[in-house]
Amino acid sequence: MADAEQGAIGGTPGFVHLRVHSAYSLLEGALPLKKILYKAAGDSQPAIAITDTNNLFVALEFSQKAMDDGLQPIIGCQVSIDMEDGLETEKRGGQQALVKLPSIVLLSATDAGYERLVDLVSRAYLGGEGNSTIHIRASWLDEIGTEGLIALTGASTGPIDMPLKDGHAAAAETRLLTLKRIFGDRLYVELQRHGTYDKRHEQKIIGLAYKHDLPLVATNEAFFPTRDDYDAHDALMAVAHNAIVSDDSRFRLSPDHYLKSRAEMEKLFADLPEALENTVEIARRCSFILKTRKPILPRFTGATADPEEAERAEALELRRQADASPAPPPILKRPNAPRRWSFAGRRKRGSTCASPSLACRQVTKRRITASGWNSN
Repeated sequence: MADAEQGAIGGTPGFVHLRVHSAYSLLEGALPLKKILYKAAGDSQPAIAITDTNNLFVALEFSQKAMDDGLQPIIGCQVSIDMEDGLETEKRGGQQALVKLPSIVLLSATDAGYERLVDLVSRAYLGGEGNSTIHIRASWLDEIGTEGLIALTGASTGPIDMPLKDGHAAAAETRLLTLKRIFGDRLYVELQRHGTYDKRHEQKIIGLAYKHDLPLVATNEAFFPTRDDYDAHDALMAVAHNAIVSDDSRFRLSPDHYLKSRAEMEKLFADLPEALENTVEIARRCSFILKTRKPILPRFTGATADPEEAERAEALELRRQADASPAPPPILKRPNAPRRWSFAGRRKRGSTCASPSLACRQVTKRRITASGWNSN
């Protein structure tokens, strides 16, 4: 038990999850935040990253609740990226009309890194085209800088692995060098081992990383809580891709895309301890905690360097507007308004009619006319 708590690698945690999708990964993730934190705390994990697809919806809630549970939150995002090199990317299945863009994982290591990540995700939505998926561009990384951001290459759906699988080894290496130039020592080559993974392809990726002196990192892209939840999640994926469950050509995940324990991951990557160690290193490099703050509202009476003076000016302006507003009109009441009938047809208190018959309605109409109230 003590060995499990201390981890298998030199007294360190052994492994830290850096690629987990919550239910905010729309039509992809089936992991409620509460379930993620419960499983992480139950496995004595010191930290965990949530990297939803192209959004940061869970960031604030995750940061607060993880801290309450004694976990270090690592805020990140899996972002689709256009490398802008003209290389065609693969399409998956006949149901998908849009080109499949590769994706990378960006983790907020510092306050500045989180601000840049927010900027990137916002630009992806504001600057996107109607006929394309939400994505960022490689040139944006150069424009806004990447200081404070840690990048993972995206594994099998990343800009390195995808062209390498299609036989474009030179293009894959060029892209890797581009990312290395942009991120420097904050770039990690990501490895995943889901199901019957391609060992020959993994060796090529490892070779590229060693050739260019880049560190490896092990991840397990988790979409659902346990292996038993695979069938339910597979039905969700069929809905997401507008297909039926029995369609063999649609995109599928493997039963291994569940939130594994540290012991399972250490066993899976026992032959690459450096990839496990680097997950812990990345967690230690990430120090950003998202905290709540009061709303930052503009001064509607004009900016001023003195906050107290600005508040006094706003109070005077609000008083002036209140004094200048006209008095509300008086509430008019109908004279001698007759009683209304209940839906049950019962006689209300003070009424002389026992049922809403034609004779009673005529009597009521005469009373209304005599009172001077015109219902029209």
